[in-house]
Parts: sequence; structure tokens; C-alpha cells
Amino acid sequence: MTAILEATGVGIAVGGRRLVDGVSVSLAAGELLVVVGPNGAGKTTLMKLMTGELTPTAGEIRLDQKRLADLPAWQLAGKRAVMAQATRLAFPFTVVEVVRIGIDSVGRSLPRAERERLIAEALAAADIEPLAARNYQTLSGGEQQRVQFARTFAQLKAGRRNHPRQVMFLDEPVASLDLAHQIALMEAAGALTRDGVAVIAVLHDLNLAATFADRILVMRGGRAEAVGAPAAVITRDLVAHVFGVDLVSAETPAGGLPVVLPQNYARSRAMRGAS
Repeated sequence: MTAILEATGVGIAVGGRRLVDGVSVSLAAGELLVVVGPNGAGKTTLMKLMTGELTPTAGEIRLDQKRLADLPAWQLAGKRAVMAQATRLAFPFTVVEVVRIGIDSVGRSLPRAERERLIAEALAAADIEPLAARNYQTLSGGEQQRVQFARTFAQLKAGRRNHPRQVMFLDEPVASLDLAHQIALMEAAGALTRDGVAVIAVLHDLNLAATFADRILVMRGGRAEAVGAPAAVITRDLVAHVFGVDLVSAETPAGGLPVVLPQNYARSRAMRGAS
């Protein structure tokens, strides 16, 4: 199937420093791609390039075979939804009002009953029904993340009738979540892929990435270090090279999925010094 999102030789330089350098990656409909890498690897910058928030200084990005730069904002709103690392709101919106923002951007023509159904579905997907009437500003960081996921979820659902080929962008969506909600959010994202939505997520937890990703893109120093199936990418050698961490084990007998169990930090530092 034709890729829904393609980055070809994409790069961006700021103040003479290359934040992303010659990255090429594609994303198919129904695929979940996870981007991993150490701090400063260029993961979030790449995400911003692929959403159109930043303009590349090199290379090209295409969304559904059209140059991203040529798509008007109203089309982008229906084709892709973005959950950023952190979203601050200056006004005391309730949780339902925040979720409704996602629908209002693309689904104002929908019947009221349909919009309310989509809001309820989004609240359930993010497990925030009990928070519906709460002031967003009073929520914990993890609760706010789940609300933002619900907003993104609702936006895609509202735009799907007119834009069946869609992409969800998740930048560190589980950073503030407890373990149960980390898994639940990634499962909800995975459920969208079964409806044909392409999902790209930035994660720091390699075990979570290996569990849910169809493919993993590993970044280091602004470049793509490796891309492929989790079992092929998350190896002892790669984790040592990219993250500077030695591993107790990098795979399990069942299914060959990686399990990342780092050695202590002192040993990792010694290993980096020897490399």
C-alpha cells in the first residue's frame, strides 16, 4: 500500500547546528511507528517537521502523496492530529470542552448527537469519563495527558468521514502516566491502527516501544540510526551504541521481542568511555 506519510532526506539547521540531518522514513496506513533515541537526538524536531509545525531546510515531506507545505490548514486538521509533549491552557476549560476542541476544528457540520457520541467515545478511549466535568487546570500532569489524547482521538474520528487516510502524532504521550494508563493509551492508539489510522509516537521506554510498535525508528545525533521491526532493531549492540547502556538481556525466548534490562549506571559510563 502507498505510504501515507513520507519524509525524504529531511533536515533542519538552526544557528548552524543540524537538529535533524537527512532522515528518510515512511509510514503506511494502519502502521504504528515508534521513534526512540536519547535526549537531544532530534525526535521531537522530526515530529514537528512531519506535522508541519517546522519547515525543513532540506528534503521533503509528503502527506498522502501531497507536499505537506502545499496543504491548507483545514485539510491538515482533518488528515492529522497532534498530541504534543505538553499543552498549557490559559482558560479554565472543563475536560469535555477540551475534547470538544478537537471535534470543532473539523466536525462542526456533524449532527449534535454524532458530536456528543464522538466525545463520549474519546473520553472512554482515554479512561477519563469520571473527569468530564473537571477543570483541566486542576488535573495532574498524567490526567492532562489523557485529556489531550482524547482530544486528538476525537479530532481524527470527526474528520474520518471526509479524510479516511489519517495520521496520529504522539510526542511522549505516556511520560506522566502510571503503568496501567501507559499500556491503556498505547492499546487505544493500536486500536486506531486497526481502523487504518497511521500512528507515529515518540517514546523513551524501549520495552513499551517493542511491545506496541510495528517498526521502530532509532535516532541519534539528528540522524536515523536504524529502522525496522522491534526484534531486529533493539539489540545489545545498538542499545550500547545509541544509549550508552549495557544490557542484561535483549530478547526473550517467546516471540523474540526485546526486553531491555540495563546494567548499573557506573558500568554504563565505563563502557561509554571505552567505546
